[in-house]
Amino acid sequence: MSSTNTPQATLGNVSVATKANVYFDGKCVSHNLTLADGTKKSVGVILPSTLTFSTGAPEIMEGAGGSCEYLLAGSSEWVRSGAGEKFSVPGNSSFQIRVTGEPYSYICHFG
Repeated sequence: MSSTNTPQATLGNVSVATKANVYFDGKCVSHNLTLADGTKKSVGVILPSTLTFSTGAPEIMEGAGGSCEYLLAGSSEWVRSGAGEKFSVPGNSSFQIRVTGEPYSYICHFG
């Protein structure tokens, strides 16, 4: 059964950076991807923690497994996001992400 909230299981025709990006003492680990058309993404996992990230370009975070809560800069309300759900972060901004329980797997779409 297909659902519009089912996270994308595979990304085709990609180049993968084999060196991992390790942030916050290993609480967030990701790999950079480049699609055939030049589009940049990263895929990763965040272990239970509360972390703050800064953005250069706008980002769309797409949950692939687990769940998180996020707090955008200038907001006072934490919002839940799970597998198959997305949230947008403006460029030149920041956001906090809180993971409790199982790790949160994600795809980050840049630009």
